[in-house]
Amino acid sequence: MTALLTRRTPTRLLAALCLWSIASLALAAPPLGVDLNQFDQAKKVAALPNGISLGYIDQGPKDGPAVVLIHGYTDNARDWVPLLPYLDKHLRIILVDIRGHGQSSKPECCYDRVDFAYDVRLLLDVLKIKQADIVGHSLGSLIAQTFAEYWPERTRHVVLVSSTGGARAGCEAPTGQTEPASMDFRSEIVKLTDPIDPESPFMIEWYASPTPVDEDFLRRQRKDAAGIPVKVWLAVLDQGLSGSDLQSTLPKLTAPTLLIWGEQDPIFGAKDRCSLIKALPTATVKLFKELGHNSFWEDPQAVADTINPFLLKAL
Repeated sequence: MTALLTRRTPTRLLAALCLWSIASLALAAPPLGVDLNQFDQAKKVAALPNGISLGYIDQGPKDGPAVVLIHGYTDNARDWVPLLPYLDKHLRIILVDIRGHGQSSKPECCYDRVDFAYDVRLLLDVLKIKQADIVGHSLGSLIAQTFAEYWPERTRHVVLVSSTGGARAGCEAPTGQTEPASMDFRSEIVKLTDPIDPESPFMIEWYASPTPVDEDFLRRQRKDAAGIPVKVWLAVLDQGLSGSDLQSTLPKLTAPTLLIWGEQDPIFGAKDRCSLIKALPTATVKLFKELGHNSFWEDPQAVADTINPFLLKAL
């Protein structure tokens, strides 16, 4: 589950995820097209000058356009595996475990969106990459926004998947349109204790998908998320992300930007889409009517067919 903290009720969230799981059982999961053992074994760890170590995978031609993929809350670099076979082979793909996740450092602090973005900048320094396309999903999209806002000279294109610009005047839900119900993730997470059981009902529901996804992929995701200490789960929610004023910095995002949403997203709805579209009026917008929050799991070919030409059109 790659969701960002919002003011939402856990009962509705977990009920929706249960329904997604039941629906998925009736269908067979498509093959991933990536060997998960080889993928996991390819991960390296970079020691950054700020004392943080980041897990990452660097694949594709080293002389190709660099693309950084930033995952969401409680996920890791493997989050992007369903999409990888469909991304253009000319791209150099950098998949990162953000701090607190995967094989990266898990300090007690600090987890503000600027801290996450600065880690990405330092990783690009280590890899001697001067400029990159920055792609983020959910929490990772806020990190991508922040990177582009603070280091525009290092940013070529931005892709924000399942994102939000926060509260914005004039972005109330359209009449007659149902917005996602409020979900208070924190009230469920505070009930967790270390060590987290990756096969608990909570974790099964946390990683439920409305469409079939390879079970070994989901099992590994649950296991890695369960390896994050509960205090880090809470720190990521509490240290700056929940109250961050996204609208105040969005005017700094000047790079060409692609916004992708699934209209069935139970987390970010019309108000969230409006908040970014109004703040970034020149952005390209793609709305998949039948997809949800993890659109690149649900229909990776369609999402890649949107991302590839956007990243390659200026080359």
